[in-house]
Amino acid sequence: MKTLIATTTAIAALCWALPAAAQFQKPEDAVKYRRSAFTLLGTHFGRIGAMASGRAPYDAAAAQANADLVVMLSTLPYAGFVEGTSGTDKGTAKPTIWTERAKFDEAAKKMQDAVLKLQVAAKSNNLDTLKAAFGPAGGTCKACHDDFRNP
Repeated sequence: MKTLIATTTAIAALCWALPAAAQFQKPEDAVKYRRSAFTLLGTHFGRIGAMASGRAPYDAAAAQANADLVVMLSTLPYAGFVEGTSGTDKGTAKPTIWTERAKFDEAAKKMQDAVLKLQVAAKSNNLDTLKAAFGPAGGTCKACHDDFRNP
């Protein structure tokens, strides 16, 4: 049942985000949109990471709340990856996103799958289970940054 709810939430968020691509009047708007979504995603993911690494006290309710948000937010940035929005500055999207779109989409899917597992781990109320799921989720973020984000 929990998986069904998580999957339904993710699908609903994705469906909500898809029309956003048509609403970008300028390429800069798409970049701002995806950066904002990634900022929120990183904030909530970082809160879980602080608990997993011992930098913050473990709080099961906070871990669950942040994991729920991470799952929802993990679907949003991709509507902002529209043609003409790559860059060369640090932290900007590499042009390979569009030349290797299938690889980019697969990386996004891997991240979304990993954060769904993180959400399940957060609901276990067990710090060790959360730690075990956090590393692989973070690894999917790093892999995408390594391949598709300018250092």
